[in-house]
Amino acid sequence: MEPADELLRAVEATLFAAEEPMTVEALSAHLGGADVRAALDELQGHYRARGIQLVERGKRWHFQTAPDLAHLLRREREQVRKLSRAATEVLAIVAYHEPVSRAEIESIRGVQTSGGTLDVLMEAGWVRVAGRREVPGRPVIYATTPEFLSHFGLKSRRDLPGIDELKAAGLLDPVDDAYDEMTEKARDEPTGGNDGPPEDATALENPQESA
Repeated sequence: MEPADELLRAVEATLFAAEEPMTVEALSAHLGGADVRAALDELQGHYRARGIQLVERGKRWHFQTAPDLAHLLRREREQVRKLSRAATEVLAIVAYHEPVSRAEIESIRGVQTSGGTLDVLMEAGWVRVAGRREVPGRPVIYATTPEFLSHFGLKSRRDLPGIDELKAAGLLDPVDDAYDEMTEKARDEPTGGNDGPPEDATALENPQESA
């Protein structure tokens, strides 16, 4: 068997057995420093039309159920934890404008944000503490996690739905052009500011079943 075939099988076996998604660097280190990128691309193509697929989410790789078959694995009695409106608003603000402080979140929402709301999002594994803002008082700032990207089927924050997509889905009321421009800019930039968030975060609720 060719060395390339052996590496392909090793990458496949490692990802299949991994308890959590793995980065290219972690996978390479696990396999003795091998260059695994070509193997990942080949495996992704091999599994593209199968019942499970190899996907990259937040720079981490894992196998997941093909989206059109996810319903076959759902239990008859699902326990779905729905976020409150406040939590979905805060999650959307963090996703589109990260890193942001609690004060900045409150400024964007226009209302006070309870510490419990952020605790819920951190407990879910979707929001993390990303350090402190270098300003007087050094407030804590928050950002999304790789688990957030994986849960909502996003490869990166650039895949977040834009204003046009949210409007087409009927999830936003008409807004002016300046607001559109600010929100699109927040989505495309690696770090956010104090621009307004989408008015409804339900566009993010598109979970995929993981294998």
